[in-house]
Amino acid sequence: MPFLIARLAAVFAMQIQAVVVAWQVYDITRDPLSLAYVGLAQFVPMVLLLLPAGDLVDRFSRKRILIFSWSLQAGCSALLLGLSWRGSPDINLYYGVLVLFGCGRAFTGPTLQSLLPQIVPRSQLARAIAVNSMIMKIAVIGGPLLGGILYAVGGSLAYGVCLGCFVLALLLLGRVPVPYAETFTPVENSAWRRFTAGIVYIRSRPIILGALSLDLFAVLLGGVVALLPIYAQEVLHVGPEGLGALRSAVAVGALLMGLYLSVRAITRHVGLIMFIAVMVFGVANLVFAFSTMFWVSFVALLVAGAADMISVYVRTTLIQLATPDAMRGRVNAVNMLFIGSSNELGEFRAGTSAAWFGTVPAAVLGGVATLAVAGAWMWGFKTLRRVDRFSEVEA
Repeated sequence: MPFLIARLAAVFAMQIQAVVVAWQVYDITRDPLSLAYVGLAQFVPMVLLLLPAGDLVDRFSRKRILIFSWSLQAGCSALLLGLSWRGSPDINLYYGVLVLFGCGRAFTGPTLQSLLPQIVPRSQLARAIAVNSMIMKIAVIGGPLLGGILYAVGGSLAYGVCLGCFVLALLLLGRVPVPYAETFTPVENSAWRRFTAGIVYIRSRPIILGALSLDLFAVLLGGVVALLPIYAQEVLHVGPEGLGALRSAVAVGALLMGLYLSVRAITRHVGLIMFIAVMVFGVANLVFAFSTMFWVSFVALLVAGAADMISVYVRTTLIQLATPDAMRGRVNAVNMLFIGSSNELGEFRAGTSAAWFGTVPAAVLGGVATLAVAGAWMWGFKTLRRVDRFSEVEA
């Protein structure tokens, strides 16, 4: 329970901060390209640090590494609090803090993914993943809503709440036991071979490679989250509260689907179901792209979130069951690199496309691209499509 509450608090902080930073940056610049740089500032340090971070996760205490990364992110919230309090108009200072925040996230992602199997037994891992994902979606729902409300009151208050959430997460994390942690056995390899071991392992497992790359390109090309501040202001004509609701819609859909999966887990045709979910995600984003009514946009994002939850559930379970504990940090580092690429680089793609072609055409192209990727991967990764049960994939 302390672990779940700690994660809940940390995700609350990240989600509140994501809404507030995006709105504040766009408020200062009124330039869609600035939203692209918000994603890029966090993505670049993640790319540079994820592989070394994965190696460290497999060699040292995962709980201590998580304490370090959350502490660094708490410091970033404190810096943003100071910038907002001063009313600084220098957008480069915000980008600089986001670069530092991206450094912290490079360690957070693989550590969290690798720590869960040390807390629960393997027999309960699939259900724990569903329950954990569902609970985390509570923060993803409430965070954006609260972030929009807090920003309407004042940006400084919002960043102060983020800082408080990170402090609470750190206090609770110290009480989390790790009864299933395995003793690390040193491997006499070069640093480069250790860093790239996760990539080599994933390349040797076509099912995992297909699942990761499907998510990478589907979200990279089809994500619309970065465009939400523009849609909120210029298409749907709602304020920061409306923006928070739109960001929460994705999480509401994911939460409802996570609740369903925690009660009735997917047991058959897992590969095919994942492909269908990605296609539904693409269609929902197309509906959002053309919508000019808030409730239609909200429902479309709700469906997109539910479909994405199915994809995340299948992909995460496959990775955890197919990876030995001694390599989880490095494999999950590659996984987080894929996720970071699809999210942060996807925001950059969406922002630049909106600047070049317009907001609505950019969103439409993204939805079409997602459907094309799903079709191509169904043909190119037949083994993944034919996976029936999770038990077919073992470490």
